[in-house]
Amino acid sequence: MTPLLLRSVRPLLPGCDGLGEPVDVLLSGHRVAAVGRGLEPAGTETVECDGRALLPGLWDHHVHMAQWSLARRRLDLSGARSAARCAALVADRIATDPPAPGEVLVGFGFRDALWPDEAHRSLLDAVSRTAAGDVPVVLVSGDLHQGWLNGASAARFGHPGHPTGRIRESEFFEVTVALQDVPADVLDGFVAEAAQAASARGVVGVVDFEAPWSLPDWQRRIDAGVTGLRVEASVWPDRLDAMIATGLRSGDVVDGTGGLLTAGPLKVITDGSLNTRTAYCYDPYPAPPGVVLDHPCGLLVVPPEELLPLLSRAHAAGLTAALHAIGDHANTLVLDAFAGTGAHGRIEHAQLLTDDDVPRFAALGLVASVQPEHALDDRDVADRLWAGRTGRAFAFASLHRAGARLALGSDAPVAPLDPWVALAAAVHRSTDGRDRWHPEQEIGRATALGASFGVVPGSVAAVTEGARADLVLTDADPTSCDPATLRAMPVAGTLVGGRWTHRAGL
Repeated sequence: MTPLLLRSVRPLLPGCDGLGEPVDVLLSGHRVAAVGRGLEPAGTETVECDGRALLPGLWDHHVHMAQWSLARRRLDLSGARSAARCAALVADRIATDPPAPGEVLVGFGFRDALWPDEAHRSLLDAVSRTAAGDVPVVLVSGDLHQGWLNGASAARFGHPGHPTGRIRESEFFEVTVALQDVPADVLDGFVAEAAQAASARGVVGVVDFEAPWSLPDWQRRIDAGVTGLRVEASVWPDRLDAMIATGLRSGDVVDGTGGLLTAGPLKVITDGSLNTRTAYCYDPYPAPPGVVLDHPCGLLVVPPEELLPLLSRAHAAGLTAALHAIGDHANTLVLDAFAGTGAHGRIEHAQLLTDDDVPRFAALGLVASVQPEHALDDRDVADRLWAGRTGRAFAFASLHRAGARLALGSDAPVAPLDPWVALAAAVHRSTDGRDRWHPEQEIGRATALGASFGVVPGSVAAVTEGARADLVLTDADPTSCDPATLRAMPVAGTLVGGRWTHRAGL
């Protein structure tokens, strides 16, 4: 690979609090070989960068890559404000662009916690009957923790005669996996397109939490030429034995992938989600008049007596853990599990925390892997379902002040795979002209940028000689631009190991 000279760039300062003066940066051997003014090395390709900002490449620390790739092609329900509107969108799609016979119509993105009407199977049954038969319909919630199925799909996916068509948590995750049962070459093509879109937003790497184990899939994709991203691939409990049998430990580079694929953590979902009212909390959720909730405080999916031996086994095999915990009670139990086993890793989401639990992240050396855009998507739901507790919800500033290491992500497809969206939400908690939601929990840009550069082994923290050449060039200064520009940051180029994965206007 020919050495590359980036002429006239302004590197991000080591403290992430501004840009330096224009310099030239030489990339060679997949690394930053030199940084200085007036570099004139022989035998290089020179690209004039006209004073653009140069930063370490950005990571999305929480994605579900296959689901994100599929969601980009599914019926978009994110704008629906009622069950009736969702059903109308389904009816319109069936009338104008029906699926092929036998195929499932899948929609994505509904959020029903504030709807005035009930999502029920009968609504979908009424709009999915055609002269050729009932069209199977599965609508996936925006938080991925529940599905709304019509009768045909309920029967198809093992829930015949289900009274409501609403399937939640573990039972729905089985449906989710079944919906991803498309030919490998087709899904890999979708993933390749999504990876290219991510590169265009400055992403150099993702932590993929696709169930049950995406590492073999990524080996196949990289071998086929999907080489735009570095990937850390997690494993779920039902494939833990297979992972351990490989001898790989978390952070190990997988042979034959050009350094692009590493073994990731064990992923365990311990509770549900806010919108589905299954996040496991100390306090009960408000119930509609006359309604008795099956799980008034949410749902504990993996209790301590199951979690501790699982964590201990992973830790003994050299694996870190990434434990999903959203409710405050779930977070307490997960922190207890890390403390009781000595395991290392991360807590995914950490959306609602008690004041006593905030300092435990740093004390236990745990990463708080958070998705700032969720705070904006869920502010109204949180105000209703977590009334009186939202001051300790999405508590990024509290975690940072207590010494916890933050890692920003999207949870795509729950939020878009776009690190600038996450950055903007972390530093400015409003997008719609309303007052910022709990601005006391905003973090500074330097902190947010640092939390976007990668907590995985080998990720780049600063543009310095010897660093891996995973870089992004932007047209605006992310340390000083307005929040709207930060959210829509124009990216001129992205490089992985000194190789262009995206180039526009250079």
